[in-house]
Amino acid sequence: MDHSGISVLFEGTNFERLLGGLWVTVKIAAVALIVGLLLGIILGVLRTFKNRPLRVVLRLYLEFFRIVPTVVLLFLFYYILPRQLNFNLPGDQLATLVFALWVAAEMSDIVRGALISVPQHQRESGKAIGLNRYQLYRYVLIPQAISLEIPATINLATRVIKTTSLLMLISVMDVINIGQQIIEANNHTHPTGVFWVYGLIFLFYFLIDYPLSWWAKRLEKKRLERANG
Repeated sequence: MDHSGISVLFEGTNFERLLGGLWVTVKIAAVALIVGLLLGIILGVLRTFKNRPLRVVLRLYLEFFRIVPTVVLLFLFYYILPRQLNFNLPGDQLATLVFALWVAAEMSDIVRGALISVPQHQRESGKAIGLNRYQLYRYVLIPQAISLEIPATINLATRVIKTTSLLMLISVMDVINIGQQIIEANNHTHPTGVFWVYGLIFLFYFLIDYPLSWWAKRLEKKRLERANG
């Protein structure tokens, strides 16, 4: 056992370090999702307004975060903008900001799509009973759009969690960065340790993402069954 690859996981504080890195990964993803989802809901609602300049600006915002790869965004916010704007934030905070803005962009499109999918007669019924625009969104459109948004939102969450694997590129001490450090420090004594370390990291990601993916598929299946029933 002393020289087997799996023993590298339990030498010293290696396992605790990996768990600590996993906590950093989950924390960044969770905070980014919370902030991004809230901002995305607001932007999604605004994108349904009949204000062309506003809709163009928000569409450009969405396309920017869709077209530019996440790794480029991380480098931009970590290496370039701090120098140009003369500010300095820790890598984990900048990563959280990048992911939150990305989530907000994607969520705005999910919300917009769900809102415009609400049957037209529901809108007309709300207007017929005298609801103003705020009341129409609060009592008619948003409640009905939620069931359409949830599966796509969960899938977005899984994408964010998987994409946090890029955090090591900006020196954030996430689970992959710590795993790489452990591998490099034990490469000579445990040459097969790389398989066990990355195997454990794979298991961490699987245990987080798979239940979310299963939940999203189940919700979508139920929604389709209700729609066809």
